[in-house]
Amino acid sequence: MDTTMEKLYEQIDDIEIAMMTTRRPDGHLESRAMATQKRAAGADLWFVSREGTAKLRDLEADPHVNLSYYKDRTREWVSVSGIAKVSRDRAKIRELYAPDWKMWFGEEGDPRHGTADDPRMVLIGVDVHAAVFLEMDKPQPVVLFELVKGWVTGEEPDLGETHRIG
Repeated sequence: MDTTMEKLYEQIDDIEIAMMTTRRPDGHLESRAMATQKRAAGADLWFVSREGTAKLRDLEADPHVNLSYYKDRTREWVSVSGIAKVSRDRAKIRELYAPDWKMWFGEEGDPRHGTADDPRMVLIGVDVHAAVFLEMDKPQPVVLFELVKGWVTGEEPDLGETHRIG
């Protein structure tokens, strides 16, 4: 599992944004763009959010999430299923904190706005239960040839190797 998780991390390391899908209390699914944060103990994947958002309400009702990643340049994709947990642990927030978070926590009269001590900041940790991803193992011109060949012949193109976790 560790080597497959490393392959998963390799696939998503250069993809800044994941689409996080949660289930709303009314049963409908909702997706939103979330920036994957650096790796740290306590969860397989970390995200930062603002206290009081709809996604936190969704996770309270149902912690199951799906994270979708896509590399437009290579057409590689990743789909991760997992269980999310919300953390308000200030030490973990300080450990993961990045200065660009400040743009999401505007000044509202509190001198802590946008810092690791901003009380509005919460973390979402996701423990991966299953993942599927396509790893391209061919040069870009070969991938393009495979796509065109598939379009012309109606046969499924051979683009790379599909990996599964869980």
